Amino acid sequence: MRCVLVINPAAGGGISAVVAREVISHLRAVCDVRTVLASDPGATAAAARRAVADGADVLAVVGGDGAAHLAVQACAGTSTALALIPAGTGNDLARGLGVPLQPIAAARAAATALGEGRRRHIDLGKIAGGGWFATVLCAGFDARVNARANRMRWLRGQRRYDVAVVRELIGLHAMPLRVETESGTTELDATLVAVGNTACYGGGIPVCPDADPTDGAFDLTIVGRVSRLDLVRILPRLRTGRHVEHPAVCTLRARTVRLGGENGWVAFADGEPQARLPLSMRCVLGALPVLL
Repeated sequence: MRCVLVINPAAGGGISAVVAREVISHLRAVCDVRTVLASDPGATAAAARRAVADGADVLAVVGGDGAAHLAVQACAGTSTALALIPAGTGNDLARGLGVPLQPIAAARAAATALGEGRRRHIDLGKIAGGGWFATVLCAGFDARVNARANRMRWLRGQRRYDVAVVRELIGLHAMPLRVETESGTTELDATLVAVGNTACYGGGIPVCPDADPTDGAFDLTIVGRVSRLDLVRILPRLRTGRHVEHPAVCTLRARTVRLGGENGWVAFADGEPQARLPLSMRCVLGALPVLL
């Protein structure tokens, strides 16, 4: 088995040499490993594409959700399995796949899976005219929170998202949203919409609590027109997934989704900016081989 290990040394505030050595040691115990240091997104994307083009059996990535998103673009639809070794702020794809959230524990688990030949395929979202996403695509209030959190380098972890939420509440207002699926069309004034392949975004917030990346369909969560006070009351429920019980929240399941409306919203997927609505996407069954 041939594995390419891509390490982002700056992830999570900096990967220590001790952690890097431990990760490499666990993987080398079961397979041939080539290690690549990639300190920026461009280098990470290039290393991931090169690993797949060279026919690597496994692409292992040490980093956060940004690095995972780039690795997904390279591995989708190929025979190269993705192994996640989370070392970032949110680590939402790792959560969705049940990967240990500590790098050394994740490397140990990946080595065990490699030795036993354990891999599976999960679904991915494919954006029309764009790339793939593995976790959640969102637009509206939560996308603005995501964008603000990405700019806040002076905070780390969940506090970054919490502060961003408070700042974005100031400008909260509902906008027209049109959601088209294979089952019909929903039009309403909405605060946010989330299309989930997995359950979580924002560092473990289960916005689409029942999303399953192996069922061939998205779970959608839509929050309609709410006041700032209503949203403040809903937000704590996000931590438990009970926000879906609020009367202003509706949920859908669909294989194909088109989001539109006169709202000017920019969609984020896997925490990365995509394009302004309208935007279409489909759930592709078993598109990504993963090592678990």
